[in-house]
Amino acid sequence: PILILIFCKCSAPFLGKLLVIPMDGSHWVGMKAIAQEMGRRGHQVTVVIPEISVRMGPGKHYQTVTFPVPYDKAYIDTVISANKGMMSKEALPFMEKMRKGIAKFQKIRRLLLGTAESLLFNDTLISHLQQQGFDAVLTDPMVPTGSLMARLPTINLLRGIPCSLDIKSAGCPSPPSFVPRFFTGYTDKMSFKQRIINTIVALFEPLMCRLLYWHFDQITSEFLGEDTTVAEILSDSDIWLLRLDFASEFPRPLMPNMVLVGGINCNVRNPLPDDLQPWVSGQHGFVVMTFGTMVADMPEETRKIFFDAFKQIPQKVIWRYNGSVPEKVPENVKLMKWVPQNDLLAHPGARAFLTHAGSHGLFEGLCHAVPMLMMPLTAEQPDNAQKMANKGAGVVLNIQTITTEILLDGLKEVINNPKYKENLQKLSAIHNDRPIDPLELSVYWTEYVMKHKGVKHLKATVNELNWIQYYSLDVTAFLLIVLTIAKWCFKNSSK
Repeated sequence: PILILIFCKCSAPFLGKLLVIPMDGSHWVGMKAIAQEMGRRGHQVTVVIPEISVRMGPGKHYQTVTFPVPYDKAYIDTVISANKGMMSKEALPFMEKMRKGIAKFQKIRRLLLGTAESLLFNDTLISHLQQQGFDAVLTDPMVPTGSLMARLPTINLLRGIPCSLDIKSAGCPSPPSFVPRFFTGYTDKMSFKQRIINTIVALFEPLMCRLLYWHFDQITSEFLGEDTTVAEILSDSDIWLLRLDFASEFPRPLMPNMVLVGGINCNVRNPLPDDLQPWVSGQHGFVVMTFGTMVADMPEETRKIFFDAFKQIPQKVIWRYNGSVPEKVPENVKLMKWVPQNDLLAHPGARAFLTHAGSHGLFEGLCHAVPMLMMPLTAEQPDNAQKMANKGAGVVLNIQTITTEILLDGLKEVINNPKYKENLQKLSAIHNDRPIDPLELSVYWTEYVMKHKGVKHLKATVNELNWIQYYSLDVTAFLLIVLTIAKWCFKNSSK
């Protein structure tokens, strides 16, 4: 009986409590997959979300806690509708483009700040959560409320922060000589001119971080009651789960607590609904088109270009489209407010993927080896598209200068030219040939942090050094002084 008791105790799985503070939109996709899997394995998972959101909601294997926010669904709709202008072919003066861009940024900033403040300064909710005895928090550091509110061992899930705050906070070296910066569109093989520009961008990254996070720095100090910054809080993070993979990324340095989990949701699949079966059958196959959560509609002129091109291909087109249903939709086009994107791309009949080059969509296209026609709109999407085009996975088009002829040529190129499918099959084989599935790996490290109360042994002390110590300038100066003195002594002794 004693042996049986010991065996049962040793073999009992670790079950703990996980707090999840997600970010809305496509960021929620990977976070939800981890929350669901952790809950399915028996952990107590609590997801904290605003009462109003775009995609976040309840799930089978986790419980949700909601909090009120100072905006309504109509405000979110206005933020999303502002993205329609990114597809406009109207030629605007530079200053007008700047004005609209700043106005859109301000709307998004108000949305994010309003959500963060509503959560952090909800004393009743914060007190309730602090009493639950969570073992760790899983969060998205783009909006650093999760790292702030709990002060627990922290697992970050992210694609990357535009000003490289994640790289800095993790203490990871990132030489601008071969690591291209956000928004440059460069590869890891840069010309001298490109390395100059890349280095200048790298030098300005701290300033960009200050501009992006200065208000969050104020919130951080107010919430914690001490003078601190978001960067300092994030530097305490335990594990960085990066939605990247070197099958599509350029090689670069990583720290021991940085884990690549690109394609985290590729194997989360469901059967296609019955109403889609006629659309995925047939000898010519089908095309999947989606521009993500944050683009609900497109201008009529641009929509007509797509319709005119789709009429001229034999493939059927399944288009995620949230706008008002237009008249005279081509017979081979099906408009849907939501599409099971990953399940469609996994179908053998998928011939092409029209995408805005968001990271989740690109990984799904990569996982299932579907040639891509990429039309990046904003943020890191141009960089994503450039990387995939550099790998021979598809073609990049400019949505603002597109015509029916250009779109039709692009479709025919990726559908009929076998090189894109062949390149993607090679990349997909590399991406999928891993000892552990990205979702399994994410769950492993989440459980690891919960079980061991952090990963102090994996965190370098780099953030404890100032820039003089980091670059060993003090050591270099000391050695130069010693060398100078030795040279002077040797010179005098030889006289």
